[in-house]
Amino acid sequence: MSTTLTERASEFLGSRLSRRSFINRSAFAGSAMAIGAGLDLALRPGTAYGLICSCGNSNCGCGATCCSGFSEFCCSVNGGYNYCPTNTVMAGWWKADNSSYCGGPRYYMDCNATCGCTSGCGNGFNFCSTDCDGTNCGCGPNGCNSYLTGCLQFRYGQCNQNVECIGRIVCRVVACVPPWEVDPSCTTANAQDNGTAEQNEPCWTSAFPTPRPPPCNSPATNCQTIAMAPTGDGNGYGILTSFGRLFAYGDFPNDGDESSAVLARPMVGIAAHPSGGYYFIAADGGIFSFLAPFFGSMGAHPLNQPIVGMAATPSGGGYWLVASDGGIFAFGDARFFGSMGAHPLNQPIVGMAATPSGGGYWLVASDGGIFAFGDAPFHGSMGGRPLAKPIVGMAPYGPQSGYWLVAQDGGIFSFDAPFLGSPA
Repeated sequence: MSTTLTERASEFLGSRLSRRSFINRSAFAGSAMAIGAGLDLALRPGTAYGLICSCGNSNCGCGATCCSGFSEFCCSVNGGYNYCPTNTVMAGWWKADNSSYCGGPRYYMDCNATCGCTSGCGNGFNFCSTDCDGTNCGCGPNGCNSYLTGCLQFRYGQCNQNVECIGRIVCRVVACVPPWEVDPSCTTANAQDNGTAEQNEPCWTSAFPTPRPPPCNSPATNCQTIAMAPTGDGNGYGILTSFGRLFAYGDFPNDGDESSAVLARPMVGIAAHPSGGYYFIAADGGIFSFLAPFFGSMGAHPLNQPIVGMAATPSGGGYWLVASDGGIFAFGDARFFGSMGAHPLNQPIVGMAATPSGGGYWLVASDGGIFAFGDAPFHGSMGGRPLAKPIVGMAPYGPQSGYWLVAQDGGIFSFDAPFLGSPA
């Protein structure tokens, strides 16, 4: 019976709504029934459009933004953060070409509510009952001048396909980068609606979508510490944040940073050059050199997983880059000694460090687990131990072939290496 109602309603909506062709009109009709049309829809097909036009039970005119049938931007409902809010999951995406905001393709990613129960799911229907998805149907924070939030039962389905039962769409992440760079679970199967290319909200920026950070007791780092690197003599280290700020301790030089720049991708790694200077690396593999020679990068190259760290060779003639799956990229005189690519990981790799000889390296995962290659010795790890914040990077201590681990809040864990201070 419900299929017949949806088909009848979508035929009616077809002459009134221009969005994503027939499948979307069916989704609107299904959404309308889910939020209250019920039997009225069978008797009066116009009810489905009327319910959508009422903007989720708000008193808005049918020309209002809230009545357009689109979901609100996540930055409007998530404290300014262009990311899926807590208790939602990215469930699918579509593309709009020729957006002036992105100078080309623009991508829209739906964030559907997670379900507190599976009531309603089954027999090919992937949406839980509206009374257990933890959201309410209505307009965004600007009322009739906002898009909808918590109203539409719809899923494109290219992301998080392992989540079979989801709730209504809470909001959408909007980006100038492909969805699989924001959420690696997303596939490349394309859906398109160029009519959305110029939609916008005052909170949106073209910056790479990043999640709201958890509560933090470190104002200097904002708990966005991402990596560390030592000096060659082991008497200092530099600590880097994702927004490009450098903290120098001991005899680590301070030759500038990127904290005042607008970054296309967040910083993810730092490496000191043995003759002075240092490198920063961004998630797309781009290299920023500070009084250090450039040997190449993964910038503009397709990546299976984002870059998360780097290490310079002791000779100063090259460096390694590491991706979150443990894959290694070698430049200059850097040699390959193995990787964790294609190996199952409990937690993603977040950083690496080279041995003093250049004949090996360590990789570290976010739970503090250590993987040693070449002549890199194992001195212990934080794997299996409780952590206040996840590990985000590591650095070698040359004199003892030891190492430091650094956590997201700037906390330092030393393994056969001295403690020299931290911003935490």
